Amino acid sequence: MIPFEKDNLDSKSDRALIVHPDMVSLSQSALEHRLSEAVGLAAAIGLIATGSHYFSVRKAKPATLFGSGQVDQIGKMMTEQDASILIVDGSLSAIQQRNLEEKLGVKVIDRTGLILEIFGARAATAEGRLQVELAHLDYQAGRLVRSWTHLERQRGGFGFLGGPGETQIESDRRMIRDRMAKLRKDLAHLRKTRALHRDRRQRAPWPVIALVGYTNAGKSTLFNRLTGADVFAEDLLFATLDPTMREFSLPGYDKAILSDTVGFVSDLPTQLVAAFRATLEEVSAADIVVHVRDISHEASDAQARDVRQIMSDLGVSEEAGEGPPIIEAWNKIDKIDSEHPQYEKISGPLPENVCTISAETGDGIDVLVNLIAKTLSEGYKSEQITVAASDGKRMAWLHENGRVLSSDQDADRLILTVEMSPRNWGRYSALD
Repeated sequence: MIPFEKDNLDSKSDRALIVHPDMVSLSQSALEHRLSEAVGLAAAIGLIATGSHYFSVRKAKPATLFGSGQVDQIGKMMTEQDASILIVDGSLSAIQQRNLEEKLGVKVIDRTGLILEIFGARAATAEGRLQVELAHLDYQAGRLVRSWTHLERQRGGFGFLGGPGETQIESDRRMIRDRMAKLRKDLAHLRKTRALHRDRRQRAPWPVIALVGYTNAGKSTLFNRLTGADVFAEDLLFATLDPTMREFSLPGYDKAILSDTVGFVSDLPTQLVAAFRATLEEVSAADIVVHVRDISHEASDAQARDVRQIMSDLGVSEEAGEGPPIIEAWNKIDKIDSEHPQYEKISGPLPENVCTISAETGDGIDVLVNLIAKTLSEGYKSEQITVAASDGKRMAWLHENGRVLSSDQDADRLILTVEMSPRNWGRYSALD
């Protein structure tokens, strides 16, 4: 395998041909969406797509994935377009990657490797960098055996007995294994620290609202609009990788906490599922999830399904009663005119948990904020409880985290009717 190292590429090497192996007979619009997304992924690490094409692959060839005629056609395209990188918008085995590189004489990277490169370039926090490195090592570890043939040479032994010593591949595998063990240990320590911070936040009376959505749906622009922050927000896939939290104003509340999270993408590499799981720990602990959708995108419905599927796989699904309530913010309505295919969809009656917005212009933001506040209050429930009249600490907690609707005294007891969120009722039940 020829290593893909963006920092070592010259200007010619920035040119990449993108090909998608269509193995499930996707519709023409779905294929165009996949190719467009792959072009965006390439641009996210500074690669220039010279062209994008799809090839029907009825049965994957074990050696090259594509048929021999298709490989020749790809080689011809790369020569004509003066491209020196082939991006395969799908998964390649180590053998397939190595054989394609040998046949075409160019660098080859598959969808998993491309997303790993983006994450490696963008991760800003210590945990993000560790998680990406761990994912990258996991990805490379499975490729040592067949693709790195130069590692089969042996090193000389040492010690009194001599002998052939360990092979280079065994040494590299051992070093990767040791490094992965250290990374897992460091990540476990960071997760403990973050869990403590999350527990501290949950003890505070302020609601937490998490933004989720497909990559480039406009989450960071909305985050900046609501909080006045300046989180990096560009028309770029995976512009945000690390969770960010800020305060923002919410009607009926002293303040609220807004969390911006990494965008999702279809065919998420298995090596990065753990990174998303770590991010979604913040989502599952939120009081409300706002699913931000780029409603102007022709594949908006498909993207929404991908987001819901990933969230469901990771234990956050309103339909299954798992996790907090979800509302949808249909973003980028400023890009939709009366001729747009989505115009009728946003003009007609909307579900109760949906509002249309433009995070860029500010249209609909007030409606979204009021919907968040309304959804929060709808989840509240009132219960009658008894508290010892001398228990000032518990009384203070109830006033701080809920609304005391009525209070009657019976001897040395107070009979209270209190309204709180389900999360706060759970926290109250856990009080000593």
